[in-house]
Amino acid sequence: MTEVTITADELRARLEGVDPPVLLDVRWQLGDDRGHEHYRNGHIPGAIYVDLNTDLASPAGPRDGRHPLPDIAALQDAARRWGIDPDSTVVAYDDNGNQAAARAWWLLRWAGLTDVMLLDGGLRSWRDADLDLLSGEETASSHGTVELTGGHAPTVDVDGVATADGILLDARAGERYRGESEPVDPRAGHIPGALSAPTADNLNGDGRFRSPDELRARFSALGVEPGTPTTVYCGSGVTAAHQIAALAIAGIDATLYPGSWSQWSADSTRPAATGDQPG
Repeated sequence: MTEVTITADELRARLEGVDPPVLLDVRWQLGDDRGHEHYRNGHIPGAIYVDLNTDLASPAGPRDGRHPLPDIAALQDAARRWGIDPDSTVVAYDDNGNQAAARAWWLLRWAGLTDVMLLDGGLRSWRDADLDLLSGEETASSHGTVELTGGHAPTVDVDGVATADGILLDARAGERYRGESEPVDPRAGHIPGALSAPTADNLNGDGRFRSPDELRARFSALGVEPGTPTTVYCGSGVTAAHQIAALAIAGIDATLYPGSWSQWSADSTRPAATGDQPG
């Protein structure tokens, strides 16, 4: 596995080199549908805008959740439009600690790419380094030739997650896990047996990932060690990818439940637990 993250200074040097990475801007946050507008107002030079809802997911529906995995042929078309070749290095970022960009990171690895990284700290780290932004729209200089196939990263479906071995982590905010708040999905609560592990706790105050040692300690406190079977879900399979990135930094492999709570909670026959205990 390649490194999970790259710093702003390292990215700047790579972009100025002879073989620059493909740079993807994945601006998206729950409740904010103006990602493309934010991109046009200012992005890292060379970045291509990626629409999480249409490029990184199939259409939403209660049977599959709010962000089902995209059809592999559609993902390949998008990746070629972004200019990705079989040997490309890809770097993704957003402006929210990579909690959306991690979806692109995970998905491209799931589809067979190996050299995919996140800009540690996202757009904030680029700004903190006093590096320039560019406004407007950019497209790839050439059409890519990558061929993608799914299944290179482990996933589990709605039936499998109910009986999965090991530890199940819920990456949503604590209030959603406890059932105190549910802004978008049919029911409040969590999958019985899941442990609360909010994605935001993977980050320092500057939006960068905590150190490998800090992340290992965080997950060890939840009973997750290297070799522990671990499955992660969130609301719709987006921020759970960020949790998998954090686990990878800690040296721990994990499985994604793509349908996540949006799929589970839409099925009234499946139980829901509330409160701060797994249930």
